Amino acid sequence: MTDETGILDYLERGGKLSSPDNAPARYRAELLRQMASFVDSEIAGAAGFAECINLGPRIVARIAASRIVLEKFDHAERVLKIMGEFGADTTRYETLHPWTARVERDRDLGAKRLPGDMRLNVFHYPIAGWADAVTLNVLMGVATVIQLEELADGSYQPLAEIFREILPRETRHAELGEEGLRQIAAERKKQRDEIAASVAYWRGRVAASFGAIESPRFDLLSRFGLRHRPNEELLAAWNQKLDALLPDILG
Repeated sequence: MTDETGILDYLERGGKLSSPDNAPARYRAELLRQMASFVDSEIAGAAGFAECINLGPRIVARIAASRIVLEKFDHAERVLKIMGEFGADTTRYETLHPWTARVERDRDLGAKRLPGDMRLNVFHYPIAGWADAVTLNVLMGVATVIQLEELADGSYQPLAEIFREILPRETRHAELGEEGLRQIAAERKKQRDEIAASVAYWRGRVAASFGAIESPRFDLLSRFGLRHRPNEELLAAWNQKLDALLPDILG
């Protein structure tokens, strides 16, 4: 199958691709964009969270944080290898890049990406302490699981397989965050107030990671088999999970 129109028709009917050789130019561009956003977000998220490891109040908390950082770098490396198969310049990830750079905490970037890398905007904001870090991990952890469930059914089989392998680990990251947040909330009321303030800060910023409600890209990605559920549906699923989880934690 070498005709581009034929391949696009095949994808619209639910077909799958397994090699860069058959990928049409528009498909390649969108797939690379999708992978770059994931890789940059995993690296930037891990780099920011790494700076919080020693803020953990107990050894077990520091071990959990270290595990999350290690595995996020590993996830980025796995997807980066596929980007290399598509001809992406992967050397930029092995040179110095300000992955820990953050904007002012009171700045609101919305959904418009900053230049420099493809990380989600939520990873441009600074973390303010351990409780804040764990709160972000919970909110973004739930979002990541929902987003990966969507990507794991993508039409490029090698990438979809990696996302299916990554999904249980990211699910565990979210669970570790929930366990840590419950422990913090149980210790004293003041910390529950800190968590509530962090939720108020991060919730809108994490919500923006789902993209525009009526995304002009969704129809194209859906035709390519790279997306299936619209942003609005994914965001609603995330809000539903948080609406059940957070009151239970904060009491």
